[in-house]
Amino acid sequence: MNTAASPRWRPHLRAIVRTVLALLYAAAGALHISAPTPFLSITPHWVPMPETIILLTGVAELAGAAALLQPWSPALRRAGGWGLAAYAVCVFPANINHFIMDMARPDHGLGLGYHVPRMLLQPVLVWLALWVSVPASAERG
Repeated sequence: MNTAASPRWRPHLRAIVRTVLALLYAAAGALHISAPTPFLSITPHWVPMPETIILLTGVAELAGAAALLQPWSPALRRAGGWGLAAYAVCVFPANINHFIMDMARPDHGLGLGYHVPRMLLQPVLVWLALWVSVPASAERG
């Protein structure tokens, strides 16, 4: 019996996850550009030129999403995956800052039910960006 984890289905699963991840990053990128205020509010104080950085993070998300979705260049897809993985590492301080800010509020903002899974999801996003950028032909049997 074939399952989603079997080698036969793995390329299809990878393509589906790549598409979902790219769409999520594209949506986040569009939000960073069109509605930056929530992102600015969680940006650590030590980040220079926060408005410009938020704009550029949106551009980076859109570029990475486009690189993952394009069908012509495996090298570009790989670069997009590595870029989104690096991006997820670089924005982690903002996620930590958001967590600290919310926990300092009397009502705890979004609370642990949001922040703990969000913290745990960040390494998964790094791994997924790398995993979906690998061509199926490069998989080990």
